[in-house]
Amino acid sequence: MWISCSRRLANSVAHRNYHTTRTVAFPPRTISIREAIREGLDEELARDPRVFLMGEEVGEYNGAYKVTSGLLKKYPGRVIDTPITESGFTGLGVGAAMSGTIPVVEFMTWNFALQAIDHIVNTAAKSRYMSGGSITCPVVFRGPNGPPTAVGAQHSQDFAAWLSSIPGLKVAIPYSAEDAKGLTKAAIRDPNPVMLLESEITYNHEFELSEEAQDKDYVVPLGKAKVEKEGKDVTILTYGRLVGEGLKAAEQLSKEGIDAEIVNLRTLRPLDLETIVNSIQKTGRLVTAEECFPQCGMGAELIALANEYCFDYLDAPPERITLADVPMPYAKSIEDLAIPQAANIVNAAKRVCYRNKK
Repeated sequence: MWISCSRRLANSVAHRNYHTTRTVAFPPRTISIREAIREGLDEELARDPRVFLMGEEVGEYNGAYKVTSGLLKKYPGRVIDTPITESGFTGLGVGAAMSGTIPVVEFMTWNFALQAIDHIVNTAAKSRYMSGGSITCPVVFRGPNGPPTAVGAQHSQDFAAWLSSIPGLKVAIPYSAEDAKGLTKAAIRDPNPVMLLESEITYNHEFELSEEAQDKDYVVPLGKAKVEKEGKDVTILTYGRLVGEGLKAAEQLSKEGIDAEIVNLRTLRPLDLETIVNSIQKTGRLVTAEECFPQCGMGAELIALANEYCFDYLDAPPERITLADVPMPYAKSIEDLAIPQAANIVNAAKRVCYRNKK
């Protein structure tokens, strides 16, 4: 039934050829993560009539986190409020993608995507491979991921490692405004299902948007990491909100004579293996930082890759900083102890540099 509904939904969105245009030059400006995602969505809705948005409260309410504010009025009929049924509207989105449109499906939180995980893992991720390429599924799933504050264990999990373990999916996590806008646009233009995992904590964080990033054709390529800060003593591999914590840690470490290199992974599937390997081979030491649980987390994968490709270059055993291995506490006093902070990264970097044995 959901496939027939999806076909009707797909047929309601106009199909026509389109062309891209370039914007005039603008000076750099400050913009929040929330605004950067909205700008990316807006530009892609204007560029390609196959794109539409759907999810709980994305329209009349302007989005649960106001990311889609104003888009319903600007694109009537292409911003669709859904019932509170993740399994239902995710299935509709997958079917619509197979029928020729490009749905951008918002989850109010990625924790709720568990209600729809069958559509994501068994249909969206596998159909292109199982059909020999005759079926494509260019759907984007996006929404807040990882721990916010004081919302309990059921709303605080980071699904980066879960989702990036699935062949057929692409997984991207923005840190800055340029990441947020560029990855959003790249995800919509990609012919594969793409998971955009955003941090609720950072929606209000502001960054400078460069002149280049204000171009309507600006994208951040999926599978390309960014060295946010170069260094020679230790590599810190991280993503999303913890890039900011890594940069704070690097500032503190520099006062103690340790020059840390901060690599913003940006895309967790596919990983930018070249940038990762080059950085580790340069510094000879590795710390990973994530908001996943330790067992089978992103750090475990990154350290495995370091052992495969950089073993002879490592001067110390790698270390990983993760979420505490417990369901997220609700009380603020112990929630802060469970979530990785800059101080945890500092201590790990000092250990691999043999500055602190504790």
